[in-house]
Order: sequence, then structure tokens, then C-alpha cells
Amino acid sequence: MIPTLSEALAERGYESLTDVQQAVTAPDLADADLLVSAQTGSGKTVGFGLAIAGTLMGEETRLGLAGAPLALVVAPTRELALQVQRELGWLYGKAGARVSSCIGGMDARDERRALERGAHIVVGTPGRLCDHIKRGNLDLTAIRAIVLDEADEMLDLGFREDLEYMLGQAPTERRTLLFSATVPPAIGELAKTFQRDAVRVTTLTRGEQHSDISYQVVQVSQQDTENAIINLLRFHDAPTALVFANTRAMVARLVARLSNRGLAAVSLSGELSQQERTHALQAMRDGRARVCVATDVAARGIDLPNLDLVIHADLPTNTETLLHRSGRTGRAGRKGISALIAPDKAMGKAKRLLKWAKIDAEWTYAPTPDEILSLDEARLIGDEEIWKDAPSDTEAAFAARLLAEHGPERIAAACLRLYRARLSAPEELNAPGDIGKRVERAPFGPSVWFELSVGRDRNAEARWLLPLLCRAGNLEKAHIGKIRIEGERSLVEVAEAAAGPLAQMLQSNDILEDDISARKLDKAPEERPRGPKPDRARAPHRKGPREDGDRAAYKPRSTPEAEPAEAADPVVKAVPARPKDKKSWDKPKGDKPFDKKPRDKKPGDKKPWDKPKADRPKDKKTGEKKSWDKPKGKSDYAAKPATGKSGYAKPGAKPAGKPAASSTARPGAADTSKRMERPGGPKRASGAKFARGGNQPPRRKG
Repeated sequence: MIPTLSEALAERGYESLTDVQQAVTAPDLADADLLVSAQTGSGKTVGFGLAIAGTLMGEETRLGLAGAPLALVVAPTRELALQVQRELGWLYGKAGARVSSCIGGMDARDERRALERGAHIVVGTPGRLCDHIKRGNLDLTAIRAIVLDEADEMLDLGFREDLEYMLGQAPTERRTLLFSATVPPAIGELAKTFQRDAVRVTTLTRGEQHSDISYQVVQVSQQDTENAIINLLRFHDAPTALVFANTRAMVARLVARLSNRGLAAVSLSGELSQQERTHALQAMRDGRARVCVATDVAARGIDLPNLDLVIHADLPTNTETLLHRSGRTGRAGRKGISALIAPDKAMGKAKRLLKWAKIDAEWTYAPTPDEILSLDEARLIGDEEIWKDAPSDTEAAFAARLLAEHGPERIAAACLRLYRARLSAPEELNAPGDIGKRVERAPFGPSVWFELSVGRDRNAEARWLLPLLCRAGNLEKAHIGKIRIEGERSLVEVAEAAAGPLAQMLQSNDILEDDISARKLDKAPEERPRGPKPDRARAPHRKGPREDGDRAAYKPRSTPEAEPAEAADPVVKAVPARPKDKKSWDKPKGDKPFDKKPRDKKPGDKKPWDKPKADRPKDKKTGEKKSWDKPKGKSDYAAKPATGKSGYAKPGAKPAGKPAASSTARPGAADTSKRMERPGGPKRASGAKFARGGNQPPRRKG
């Protein structure tokens, strides 16, 4: 290994290399193209940094002056690219390397200036790198090694064309290293096209889960999802925690809820700008925030210090997302917990995810408030930072004063209250036995009924009658039972214990608010009867399969000839099934109804249109025959244009003459040109200016 890199690893506390780091730095793979698969959190970034060191530096311990980049590292997300830049920065720091970034969302002008000054290694996202290459800002002629980190994720995000473009612009004698959690067929095709006899390197153990991650499935009721997340954060008290949600709306909701509960939380999602996302991650690294609520943007490559807890507020969509989310904890030998929140309706999905991912998880319930409070006491007693130092003289004098005034028990209780005051109070949850069960409402007990002078005729609704009664009668929601709205009145059930003050108030003034009055009823109103539901399966209008051997009789609308008794009978009678008969289209052609010949007409039974033209009635006004009864050639037109079979004029045919004036036509009917005149006057000549008036729009002044 190059001495400058060994010194950087020693300063970072690396005593030995991980499995993937040892595999990619093997001497026999110094010049080979690699296709690497490894577990999340196994040190892949440092691994490919060490793997390309010999290709970039050779036998030298330091790099020369920065010019055209020697290595290109491509990452799918902005956060992962920034993290890779930091890792390679300290790894090659003693070797004098200049590492530049080209990341979407950052200032492209600053990146262009950095590339003009020169760089040894360029790290970026596919879109921004392609943009710099096409603009001529990034020169790939001196590239010796290209690394594609999380290649499967980049293909899933639709960066295939960008990757192929970058690999095609780089020299063919370069080294290409592909790091991918899985090797789908698309990755295999990419390796065959742009790699030269790539060596397959894997440190994944088939059928085994990450040994440093403990998986838990937390069963909760549907309404306790957010409360369970708060209790988990309080129970584990992790220095850094990551909560995953599937939507941006859920991220914003959880951040607001956790912040209101006194937990320092930040959000990370695609709707934030790059500056906001960078500040959120920096707050987690600095310790200013302890909880990060994120979408799957943070599921790959994000490495946060002391991240001991990952909570899946929404179940992931597939096993790969589950593994990558959980892989944010349990890194570099640290232990971590991955907790899946499973409401009642998501139990089956959680089981399938764990089965397909081959993960053995512990099924448990969310911590209760009693468990959290008892754990707070144990942490207070076992906190070595508080009890290790002896009290100073000032502190000892104040302690003696407290003992003299309050005694040891009250001092200890005050100490516990002060300790819990800086922590969020735990949430009450449904009992474990009640999860998945329907909560039955307790009986209302003895009650008194009141009548209100407002009903459906005045659009009465329970949602505004309830607060009206609470304001007017100084009642609580628990004191009001049923609210029954009828046509001109509304009936309200009030608990007997709270009905007395309301009845006394109504004796002096029965107006509750505006013109709505109320009065007490002497007895409970009768329950409205509810008739049986109609048998929709047997209704004749329902479309669908009927029972075998039964055919519901269909009755058309009642006619005047129908018998009253039969029309009023609501029972649908069944008729015996007809023998199966052939359809009309299965009969011989001559038997079809529409193939039958019409009946022979009786002699002399002709229709009016069958009479000869001479027998047709004459015009009542003129006494003449209609124009269409005139002999051929005697029509209003002296000659008709030559036409074809379709009735349209033949090509090139001209009319033989002008139409002749008709004796019965209206004045000016022959001259059709006047009918199409423009409202504003005759059509203007071509080139003429617009004249005022008519339908022309007015000119705009100024």
C-alpha cells in the first residue's frame, strides 16, 4: 500500500481493512476491471479509493500538479456524491490530491472554475457531469479510472443514457469499477459493453442477514403509528436516529410532530434545495439535531456518525429498499436496530417483506410509558458523567443547605423531575391485546332528551349542533349522546348528571343561540323503525347471474290495461325455466324475422307516393303543380351542369348557362351573392386599408 494512504488510514483509526477492501486491493487485481457487490456499511468508498490508487499514482507517493482529471467517480444522489468527496479528500489528503465535485443543485460556475484550475479526481452525479462534458468544461482525455458507485440505483433512476455517454467519451484503455448491491441483467449488459473481462468480486453471504443489525417489527394500531415512533425514540435514546417515510407530506408531518414534542428533528427530501439538504446533514453530524426524517433519498450511501436506530414509519416498497434503509445503521462494526412500524392493516406486507429478504425479525410492541419512565430512572442512576466528579466546596455548601431545608427525599424527587423535564413525555398507546380489535364504546348510561327547534328544513347538522350545546349549556362532549335530526326538529340525548343545569337555564330562557330554542322532553322519543333492506340479489333490475333453474320474471311498466291487484303485488314471481332454445342467429336463414317477405298488398291498396304524377294534388295557392312535378328540362335552370354518377360536377365541366328567373321565386332569390354580404359592407379589395365601421375592431390609441 502507498505510504501516504497508510498514514491517512492510521489517523482515522483503521487497524485492519474490511473484507471488501481487502478483496479489491488484491495484488492480482491491480489492473483489472471489477464488478463488486458488498454489504452496506462495509467501507466500499475507502475500498475503491484504495483500488484505484495504484492506477493514479503508480510507484509515486504523491500526485503531481493538477490538470485534466485522472479519475471520475459517479454517484446516484447528491448526498452520496458529497460523502464520497469527503472520504476521498482525507484518504488522498497527504498525497496532495485535489478532489472536485460536479453535483446537481450546486453553482455550475464555481464547478467550472474549479475544473479550469485543475483536479485529480472528480466526483459528481450523472446529469451534472454530462452537462459539463457537453459544454467542454470537463476533459476526459486523461482519465485512467472510472468508478460507478451504486450502479443499480443509477439505472433505476433512469441514468442509463448518461452513463453510456460518459463511458463512451472516456479513453478505452481506462479501468472501470462497478460497485452495485445487486447485479441485475441491466448491470451485466453494462459490464459486458464497457468493461474488459471484468472480475466478479462479492463479499455477500447468500442466505445471511447483516449480523450487526437487529430487526424488529413493532405492532401498533392504526391510530398509534406516530405515537409509537415517539416512544421508540424515547426508549432507545439513540445519539442519532433516522426515520424513513414514503412521501414528502409524511416527512413534513413527522418533523412538525417531533419538533412539537421537543425532539430536535430535521427533514431530508427531494423538494428541498441542495443547500437545505446539506445543512440538514451537517446538523446531524454536529449534534444540533438528533432525528432525521427522510424519504428514500437518504436510503443509499448516507453515513451519519453514531446512527444506532432506523425506524421505518412507512413500510418500504421492496426488499432492496428495506436492506438499504436498514444499512444506514450497523456500519463499521457498530451495532444498530432497524424497527419496522406495522399497523394492523400492514401485518401481511411486513411478513412478506421479511420473508423475501430472508430476515429473521423480532415481533414486539411499542414501549409503554411505564417502561420509558423506569428506563429514565435507570439512566439517571447509571450516568457516570454526572456522578464521577466530587462536589466542589460551593456545591457541597448548597447541598447541605438543601438537605437542611427540604430533606433527601424531596431533593431526589426534584432531581428526577428536572431530568425528565428536558425529555419528551411518552405517549399513551393501546394495550397490546387491543391491537387489531375494534374498540367498543362504553354504554352512555341514564340520559334526558331535549328537543331543538331546528331540523333538516334549516340544514341542521350534528357537527355544529354539538358545539352549540356545549357553549350554551356549559357541557362537555362526553355529556352528549345521540343527536337525531328530523324534518323540523332535532333530538339530543344528554347525560342525566349534566341535564339539570341545562334544564334550569331553559326555564328562564329557552333560546340557546339566535332563534334556536330548546325544551326538555318528558320521556325518551320512540325509536324510528328501520325496515328490512330490499333483496337486491332477487330484484329484476339487477344484472348478474341468477340461481340455476330459476329465472326472475320481468314485468314492464304498468299499463292502463294491467290489473290493479297484480300491479300492486311487490312479490316477484318465478316462472319455470324455458327449455334451452337456439338463438335467432342460430336458425336457418329463411327463419329469421328480418328475412321474411312482406305481406302481399291488396289490389288497389297503393300508397300516395305510388300514384302517378298526374294524380298528385295541386298547389292550393296557384293551382299549379309543384316545381318538382314539371317535365324534365322545364325547371328553374335552363341547363344543368354535367355531372357524374355521384351527382358532383365532372372535372372541367362548365355550366351551360345562367339560371333563369322563376315565376314563383322570391325577389332576389336567384342572386345568391347578396345573401353572403359582410355586415359592414361589401368585401374590400385586396391591399385596401381597413375601413372604419362594420365588424372591424376599433384601433388602439397610443
